[in-house]
Amino acid sequence: MRVITAFLLAGILPLKAVASSPNIIMIVADDLGWADVGFHGSPIDTPSLDRLANEGIELSRFYTTPICSPTRAALMTGRDPMRLGVAYATIMPWQNNGIHPNETFLPELFKANGYQTAMIGKWHLGHSQQTFHPNARGFEHFYGHLHTEVGYWSPFKAQGGVDFQRNGETIDDEGYETFLMAAEAERWIKARDPAKPFFLYMPFLAPHTPLEAPDELVEKYSDLKDDRPKSRSKNADRTRMLERINPRDNSRQVYAAVVDALDQAIGRVLKTLDDEQLADDTLVMFISDNGGATYAGGGASNAPYRGGKGDTFEGGIRVVAVMRYPAKLKGGSRYESVASVMDILPTFSGAAGIEATTHYPLDGIDLWPSISAGAPMPARNKPLMFLAETPIKGSVSVTAFDDKWKLVQRIEQGHLSADVSNYLFDIEHDPYEYNNLATQHPDIVEAFADQIRDWRALYPNAGTRSNLVPPPGWRAPKDWSGYPQPVDELQAAPAPGMPPARGAKFLDRMHGPAGGRLIYNCVPTAWLAGMCREQTRAD
Repeated sequence: MRVITAFLLAGILPLKAVASSPNIIMIVADDLGWADVGFHGSPIDTPSLDRLANEGIELSRFYTTPICSPTRAALMTGRDPMRLGVAYATIMPWQNNGIHPNETFLPELFKANGYQTAMIGKWHLGHSQQTFHPNARGFEHFYGHLHTEVGYWSPFKAQGGVDFQRNGETIDDEGYETFLMAAEAERWIKARDPAKPFFLYMPFLAPHTPLEAPDELVEKYSDLKDDRPKSRSKNADRTRMLERINPRDNSRQVYAAVVDALDQAIGRVLKTLDDEQLADDTLVMFISDNGGATYAGGGASNAPYRGGKGDTFEGGIRVVAVMRYPAKLKGGSRYESVASVMDILPTFSGAAGIEATTHYPLDGIDLWPSISAGAPMPARNKPLMFLAETPIKGSVSVTAFDDKWKLVQRIEQGHLSADVSNYLFDIEHDPYEYNNLATQHPDIVEAFADQIRDWRALYPNAGTRSNLVPPPGWRAPKDWSGYPQPVDELQAAPAPGMPPARGAKFLDRMHGPAGGRLIYNCVPTAWLAGMCREQTRAD
């Protein structure tokens, strides 16, 4: 009888928690500019995003990484992409990187707590084996693309192989990708089990390059002038100057059309929530995965912030972010505290009343008590740090910052040298990064630089690095749905690599911090120099 009672309680308790849990929709744009939404004064029509801002809260100091895959990895895990091995560059179709299966993904956590889970859109977190696939990471339903080189129109084969599937099966749905995503979201929400809450992840391709949009939307913006100010990012502004010398199609006009279509798709999702009477009890969050692409062909604007995608100036990492949850949050307000993409998993868990039990310790923090109370968040106990080595291999843009100070380093690595340029900003009073104070505060520069060196030493040795072209002779598969290696054809455990198991932890330290970690998630011990140990949640 005692066993039966315990079993019944085990079944009942999660249902009680589920009954008061919100639905959650996480929407991610790809390369949207800070200035390219109506509530920031854009000439582009974004009524749906404006509605989210008016009815919800704008997170005005929300930070992501400067590029795609690391932001998505941080969102899914609540962990620093530096630890995960995807900090420097995105996962390209010809690479076999992914996120370690031991990492706990957000949908796995929510599924274990009674949520229905679905992903509609672009994955970009690994495709070489089934252990990296969305369906293996907690998503019961997956509709979309494994990587990013697909284009906006069916049959979605920009790299020569079809990449469009529903739960591992190739599909031939025809049309414009942004609108297909909206239709699938409408269908899935209406077909849900109404007795259970849901988590829906919608990472759009829009407005990533190469830009494409329906003809009627391109025509709508045919008179839009490209009057964007300079981004103050040297390489990006140089490409735009060359574009003006050799004029092609106006990328600003096509970009505007792509953003307009994105907003229409989001509007369809919001209308579905209204029609299903779910709006009040659904937390909807929208972010861009990084700053807008301001280089030639990108079309975005992050003004008045400096830089754009790939930079660690504010324009590359400070992004559009809004959160709406009518049952709990007062609309039309701004959240001014620093927030990051690593905070999403613990914050969603806090909003849902779920304990964020993950295999490894989280780097993000739960902002829900602060956001829901409309109160500022206490200062973090360590700086946020982001970097990118994209698009130029050996050219690294890195930053470390707190509420007041921000160091940006540009590191140019040659065959025989490494040149470092330091930019120090009082980001509290100079958010647009005009005044470099590095020579006036060398002690602050040195302190941040030391933290950056220690942080970069956490990178797994074989993590992603910038490789924007495939290896010589590489060929895409004809169909990406069948590309991931099935689990039953893989070894039972991750490969240990070359070091012998007994000496690996010593070799990891001897390898040198500049080369990164040989052992995954291995941190130096304080009690014995040269040793390291795996850090787990239990710590």
